[in-house]
Amino acid sequence: MLLGPSLQHLSFPEVVGAFFTTGVLVMGLGMTGVVRRAMAAIPMPIVMAMVAAIFLRFGTDVVDASTSAPAIALPMVIVIVLLTAVPALGKRMPPVLGALLIGLVMVVATGQFRFEADGRVPAQPVFTAPEFTLAAQLELLVPLAMTVLVVQNGQGIAVLRQAEHDPSINSFAVASGAFSIVNASVGAVSACVTGPTNVLLTASGQKQRQYTAAVTYGVLSLVFALFAPVFTRFMLATPEAFVLALGGIAMIKALQGAFVTAFSTRFTFGALVTFVVTVSGLDLFNIHAAFWGILFSYVVSRVLEPQDHLGLD
Repeated sequence: MLLGPSLQHLSFPEVVGAFFTTGVLVMGLGMTGVVRRAMAAIPMPIVMAMVAAIFLRFGTDVVDASTSAPAIALPMVIVIVLLTAVPALGKRMPPVLGALLIGLVMVVATGQFRFEADGRVPAQPVFTAPEFTLAAQLELLVPLAMTVLVVQNGQGIAVLRQAEHDPSINSFAVASGAFSIVNASVGAVSACVTGPTNVLLTASGQKQRQYTAAVTYGVLSLVFALFAPVFTRFMLATPEAFVLALGGIAMIKALQGAFVTAFSTRFTFGALVTFVVTVSGLDLFNIHAAFWGILFSYVVSRVLEPQDHLGLD
């Protein structure tokens, strides 16, 4: 959404140049410690309201998939409910994995799996030479940095805190910046700590052992990246309803948790402002609505909910 309009009048090397400078800026901000101080000033309910607004589409996707392709989505919903409601079954078969398997079975059974082989294996990264122009930097640098630090990393940090982890915010920023530079060298978007991924990594198991899921995820990511042409064609061979239903099912508990954290205690009006502005899709200066939601709600909360901020300053 951010890059689409820019690519209509900027060349791809110019966009890659913005990726490079974004990585440097994000890494530099992380090293100064300013990111941690900024995030610490934002109350958790306001951040979680932003997460709830972004995750809301996952919930509505399940409904859309169930109406557009009930033969695929409804069995997935039934399986997730069954495996969740009966703990004995859920221990033998993780609910999301069960929904994935029954979904694949229904996709094949309904004749909607259309796979076309591609011989380009393994994937071959291609270096993209950046072009640094003032126009591209002015248009993309700040929006990309805000997207990484506030929208994406903000989600990931909030999700990890909700799972009772204590993430190092500055380290996240430094790592995101460093890997953004690596990604930019092959023409890829900036790296970040995403909310949906961390929701899945912290969904089950003992808290002190959940890091093993992250390590496994990293290894599998490299494997899938190596075979990206095949994997991409596999995903394209499945109907959209399957992907929407699976994503919604996987994220529904996280959506519930985000709403509970956002609206159950203090800062509820500020959280509401965050939610409404983020859902509205407000786009000022090409910066994501989630950033404006947090900014506006923080100001409004300071004015209308001063009692909730006592002891935080």
